[in-house]
Amino acid sequence: MEYDHHEAMKLVNQLCFPLYAAARNVTGLYTPWLKPLGLTYTQYIVLLVLWERDGVSVTEIGEKLMLDNGTLSPLLKKMEQAGYLERRRSREDDRVVEITLTDEGRALQEKAKDVPLKVGSCIDLPEEKARQLYELLYELLETQGYRKE
Repeated sequence: MEYDHHEAMKLVNQLCFPLYAAARNVTGLYTPWLKPLGLTYTQYIVLLVLWERDGVSVTEIGEKLMLDNGTLSPLLKKMEQAGYLERRRSREDDRVVEITLTDEGRALQEKAKDVPLKVGSCIDLPEEKARQLYELLYELLETQGYRKE
């Protein structure tokens, strides 16, 4: 079959659009649950990384979340000013900035513990389809060099 650029250029035929729109929609579902905690979605996912393993470098957080330093540095600075974390130069290598949670940052985990359940209940997909989507999205990310673990 011959390539038809008119068909290829239709929005409905773009893989990027449903991914983009679905991502915006799903991340928007977090707002009603995170706003009372004083968190944005991006701050929340930074905290998820730190709640899983505290004391990681800015570079490690960036790799895990696929965020560049230009996005991450002001975000971490704001989170530090809010009292959720501390940024310190590594003792072994002063080029490395390590991020550790404060007591307040650790306490937020208890306050946010029901967020995944609440957001999950807003997504109207059968469990099996949601699992398939999850696996396909990680498969796509892995083709781009992302390591889930």
